[in-house]
Amino acid sequence: MKIPFEYIGALQQENKILKKEVADFKSGERFKQIQREHQKLVDEYRRQIKQLNLVIEGLRKDVKNAWKWCEEAYEDALKELQASMKELKRALKEKEKKWLLSECEREQALTKITDLCHENSELKTQLDDEKGRNKKLLAQLNRDYENSSIPSSQSRNRSKIPNNRERSGRKPGAQPGHAHHGRKKQIPTQVVCLPAPKEVAKDPGFKKTNKTIIKQLVSVELIMNVTEYQADVYCNSTTGERIHAAFPSVVVDDVNYDGSIKALLFLLNTDCAVSIDKSSRFLSDLTGGKLKISGGMINKLCREFSSKTQAEQKKIFADLLSSAVMHTDCTNARVNGESAYVYVCATPDEQKVLYFAREKKGHEGVKGTVTEDFQGILVHDHEITFYKYGNAHQECLAHVQRYLKDSMENEPSLTWHRKMRELIREMVHYRNEHADDAHLDPKIVSDFEGKYQEILEKAKEEYILHDPSPYYRDGYNLYLRMQKYKTQHLLFLHDMRVQTTNNTAERCLRDYKRKQTFAMTFRSFESIEELCQSKGVLLGVRKNNPNLYTAVKEIFNR
Repeated sequence: MKIPFEYIGALQQENKILKKEVADFKSGERFKQIQREHQKLVDEYRRQIKQLNLVIEGLRKDVKNAWKWCEEAYEDALKELQASMKELKRALKEKEKKWLLSECEREQALTKITDLCHENSELKTQLDDEKGRNKKLLAQLNRDYENSSIPSSQSRNRSKIPNNRERSGRKPGAQPGHAHHGRKKQIPTQVVCLPAPKEVAKDPGFKKTNKTIIKQLVSVELIMNVTEYQADVYCNSTTGERIHAAFPSVVVDDVNYDGSIKALLFLLNTDCAVSIDKSSRFLSDLTGGKLKISGGMINKLCREFSSKTQAEQKKIFADLLSSAVMHTDCTNARVNGESAYVYVCATPDEQKVLYFAREKKGHEGVKGTVTEDFQGILVHDHEITFYKYGNAHQECLAHVQRYLKDSMENEPSLTWHRKMRELIREMVHYRNEHADDAHLDPKIVSDFEGKYQEILEKAKEEYILHDPSPYYRDGYNLYLRMQKYKTQHLLFLHDMRVQTTNNTAERCLRDYKRKQTFAMTFRSFESIEELCQSKGVLLGVRKNNPNLYTAVKEIFNR
């Protein structure tokens, strides 16, 4: 390997310098030079140390003076601090007293606030309870024949039923162009010809015409016919046997009354709800006090009428069993101050009606009635017991509309009941308009069912937002019922034989309730049974005979 010339030259130069320095150290010159330089540095440092010592001495004096001043200032500050601390301790002690006092007041205030909060919570709970009870009581007080099943005759402060017809502006009575319907003239029993006026006798200008004005005065009087049967008694001189001619079968007692008197008293007491005493007094007044019928005899007329109409009762029972649709209902009765029940079964046209008196309600009450074995469609007002009988059911929509109105009055923040009431009215009107059709339009019926379900969904949403009050749950219960028994509410849209209400049964029971209200209570359960059996036949007699009195008289004369 070849070494560059420049590198060799640099090494020779560096070697020359190092040889010179070695020579200087060997001769001692270099050491002396270093000593001289060191001595200069030592002298310089000693001079600086001396100056620094002078400065330090001055600083020590200053520090000593400053420390003395600091001690004096510290003592003064300490005295001021001690005085201030003393003052602060005194103030702190006062503050502690005030704090303890305020803490006691605070504890008392907190205790009082806690008591007030507890009292307020109790008062709020009591207020909510009272509001709920008040709402419940108001709902009960406001119930009448328009929003519940209470009959109009039992409503307090009953207002006038509004007339929805518009005023025509015409005077009451017959209108021009209408046929005259006057009072029917009777066959005269006596004719009185009135004499000519005095003006006719004085003035020969008056001539008699062919026109005669006829007016009748009709009066009624009761004629009592008494037929007395006399039979001579014959005695056998040998045997002592006594015999007489046989009396007619209807002549049993010393004094007997035929069907005319029995029918009059029976209809007054049973059909017209006149008391036994008033019926007896009325007949006595009509006969000038000659006929005074005992109360016991009048009371037994129902029993006699019932026993003589057993065939009619069985026939009505069989006809009701074979009918396609039957209305049924139940009402309370009173026997010696205790509760009893009256069931009614009727065809929609009221041609066939039967009443049943029962000591118990529920399935025990239904036992033995037409409802027990009925296999057709039952129309009733949501009596759960009736759902165990028949093969189909229709709820009375008149009752449902009243319950919806009651809910509207007591739950004003909700809207579902108002919509449901309008829908039911629309469905009933549509059904009545097509009463003569064999069936309704399936599309319209499907639309009605869809609207019905939509309203129930709306009710569900509203009751989630507004929890039903524990004091008024009738609206919520009605929603649940209409949801569960949807088919039974809408059966009338699918079967044209079904009516929308059980008004037939309601009217029949109203006839019994008038008697119950007047009598207040019956002496025995048998009395109610005989009354019920008689009323069922009596309604059929009224429907099928032009003269009720004559028909009843013939029954008593059997």
